[in-house]
Amino acid sequence: MFKRLFIAVLFAAIASGASAQAQKGVNGGDVVTVEGHPIEFVSKGSDITFYIIDDDGTTPVQTKGLRGRAVIQDGGKTTTVNLSAAEPNKFVGKLQAPLSSKARVVFSARVEGHNLQARFTTN
Repeated sequence: MFKRLFIAVLFAAIASGASAQAQKGVNGGDVVTVEGHPIEFVSKGSDITFYIIDDDGTTPVQTKGLRGRAVIQDGGKTTTVNLSAAEPNKFVGKLQAPLSSKARVVFSARVEGHNLQARFTTN
């Protein structure tokens, strides 16, 4: 019984890992899909932006009035950045310094009744 449970959990982990593969988005950032919502992450200088798309893959999700946050691990330090909604479908934040290569970024927000959490690694 435990062997079957282990195999089921292993396949679920592999399947969820495969769906988290990053692709390039229309704004030039990496895109991962969480709860059916494509989320694109763009970092330019000290500005970070997360674009949220509806589960149809093309319709921007209205973010007005919503809040999000990004937890960033970069250079051995962990920083939390509160994100503000920007129309039509963005969450934006400001960093103290640009992200270095291989920084890890975790985006979190509640959008359309879904708790979204997406993980990114900078190039």
